[in-house]
Amino acid sequence: MEGVLTRIGELASRVGVSVRAPRSYEEQDLLASARSTGGQRQYPDSAVDRVQLIQQLYSAGLPSRATLELLPCVGTGDVTPVLLDRLSAERDRIDAQVSTLVKTRDWFDAIITTASTARSAGRPCPR
Repeated sequence: MEGVLTRIGELASRVGVSVRAPRSYEEQDLLASARSTGGQRQYPDSAVDRVQLIQQLYSAGLPSRATLELLPCVGTGDVTPVLLDRLSAERDRIDAQVSTLVKTRDWFDAIITTASTARSAGRPCPR
């Protein structure tokens, strides 16, 4: 392991996750740790970025299996044609989610504007 090693509690605190998250990522082969002589997990500084990336991928709706398939290109920079296709497909799926979210946000904006105008005029919100 490279660089300064960080214990699991500090890693979790730096990223803003529970200590269960890094343990879970290790169980799924998404993250690796070394063990101290006392058996405590220790992570390199690069684990902070990796856990943040895993969190981002999870937030984007990728399951752990898909995340495991996509992470090697982050570490090595090697991308196979199959992996490139997978990355493109995930990007397209996220683009579709973004589009849906923008439409939903626009709907909320319209409702807020209508409700605010009605309230300012002392009228109930139209249905």
